[in-house]
Amino acid sequence: MKKTFSDKVRDIVRKIPKSKTMTYKEVASKAGNPKAARAVGAVMRSNYDPSIPCHRVVASDGTIRGYNRGARIR
Repeated sequence: MKKTFSDKVRDIVRKIPKSKTMTYKEVASKAGNPKAARAVGAVMRSNYDPSIPCHRVVASDGTIRGYNRGARIR
C-alpha cells in the first residue's frame, strides 16, 4: 500500500529527536514535495496523536507557529 503525503509527514515528524527541530519546508522535502510546506502545516494542525511531536516543526525563521495543542515548547 502506497503511503499518502500525510502519512509520510507524520512518519518524518515522529522521528525528529528530542531537542531537535525541522522546518515545514525540510519536512515537505523529505516527504517528497519541497513546495508543500503549507500542506505540512495543515497535517500538523490536524494532528491529535501525542506520539507525533508537531511542536518540533518550526517556521523557516525558527519561530514556533500555532498548532492544535498550543504554541508553546514542550
